[in-house]
Amino acid sequence: MRFVWCSRSAELAFSLPALPLSELQPPPPLTEEDAQDVDAYTLAKAYFDVKEYDRAAHFLHGCNSKKAYFLYMYSRYLSGEKKKDDETVDSLGPLEKGQVKNEALRELRVELSRKHQARGLDGFGLYLYGVVLRKLDLVKEAIDVFVEATHVLPLHWGAWLELCNLITDKEMLKFLSLPDTWMKEFFLAHIYTELQLIEEALQKYQHLIDVGFSKSSYIVSQIAVAYHNIRDIDKALSIFNELRKQDPYRIENMDTFSNLLYVRSMKSELSYLAHNLCEIDKYRVETCCVIGNYYSLRSQHEKAALYFQRALKLNPRYLGAWTLMGHEYMEMKNTSAAIQAYRHAIEVNKRDYRAWYGLGQTYEILKMPFYCLYYYRRAHQLRPNDSRMLVALGECYEKLNQLVEAKKCYWRAYAVGDVEKMALVKLAKLHEQLTESEQAAQCYIKYIQDIYSCGETVEHLEESTAFRYLAQYYFKCKLWDEASTCAQKCCAFNDTREEGKALLRQILQLRNQGETPTSDTPVQL
Repeated sequence: MRFVWCSRSAELAFSLPALPLSELQPPPPLTEEDAQDVDAYTLAKAYFDVKEYDRAAHFLHGCNSKKAYFLYMYSRYLSGEKKKDDETVDSLGPLEKGQVKNEALRELRVELSRKHQARGLDGFGLYLYGVVLRKLDLVKEAIDVFVEATHVLPLHWGAWLELCNLITDKEMLKFLSLPDTWMKEFFLAHIYTELQLIEEALQKYQHLIDVGFSKSSYIVSQIAVAYHNIRDIDKALSIFNELRKQDPYRIENMDTFSNLLYVRSMKSELSYLAHNLCEIDKYRVETCCVIGNYYSLRSQHEKAALYFQRALKLNPRYLGAWTLMGHEYMEMKNTSAAIQAYRHAIEVNKRDYRAWYGLGQTYEILKMPFYCLYYYRRAHQLRPNDSRMLVALGECYEKLNQLVEAKKCYWRAYAVGDVEKMALVKLAKLHEQLTESEQAAQCYIKYIQDIYSCGETVEHLEESTAFRYLAQYYFKCKLWDEASTCAQKCCAFNDTREEGKALLRQILQLRNQGETPTSDTPVQL
């Protein structure tokens, strides 16, 4: 993770104009403690870099400098994490990783707490203390420590990111006492994106571009992610394609790019991206996720799940892999494995609406409507203006016979912009079920108007259903011209062709006889 922070800082520095030598800040001077520990620190750092964490900690024991103390404690923490992963990876596999704990956490917490009370932790030490508290599910204490870390060392992006992962809504953000620094702007833009406050996030990123970061590939990628989150697929694809031209060897965020290619079924482009990333670095989690998406698009779900598992072996806390693996298990009808994968995704990030929505779908398959209602509600709370969540909630309420709530959900889904063009049809059928014929007809009329106004291709089944109901409705209302028009439309579809012809004959016969049908005239459509 530290390499990501270093590369992020280097990207931002590269995007700014170069400073003259006279304005460059000199490196901080060595303290007496640093000088005494320099040899032990250098040796331990070499062991740390080759992941011999216990060995690094052994040679740092007893060192007094803050730099050496941080590396000592961090080595012990990573040693515990490595042992935890080694214990599970071969015997249980990635789905059970969350059941094994880092045995070093409690001991580290005691020692870091003692040091913290004595005000002996620098910015890096506070960061590690916050990570330990988070791992022990002490969220409030962790937030306080991470905020303190941002004050002590504002340029440490890792502390900001950890803080971001613990903020669940905008209200929590208001009560944080954050340092007034330019890093705060990057943090706010990032957290707004995570909280689905996309308009505010884009404003922040545009402001950062205006003040001098116009060449930052990080900001460009974050803007693309923001458009991905609001499902503006064309805009997001355009930005990612431009980013690829600007930084062709970039791997970070390419899994998000592959999600967009998957949604658009751009198989050749996704294949090229997968092969390209394999040539750059096939052992990156993003590469594994891109390959997994490629196999999923080809309906090879076993291979896709295998690559998502491979990604999780490289990084058990990689959110996208957990969620995507849950989707693959759903495709393979393995609901128990899908539930485990989605639950792990929520453990990594409780703001992942896709995992909550996926859990709702799995329990819907298991015919457990009360369970899926809970998970759909959680997904809706995270994405209040996403029509898919509202339609899913409406369907759930229907199954529970809470029809008033179902109607509210369907109407709300239509009001926020129904991306799947299904809310009005479902609302119409609900009115039809409640014998509210006028309201049902109005919904079908709006549905037909929306289809022809946007020019989208829709499923014939629903379009024919709308015309069939409207033909019957107008016939009962004795509106012969409107009924005849809708009946003619029915003739364009295989499932309603014969019924439409029958109704046209009936209308013609009544017109020729000059008769008006009574209210009890049977109409079979």
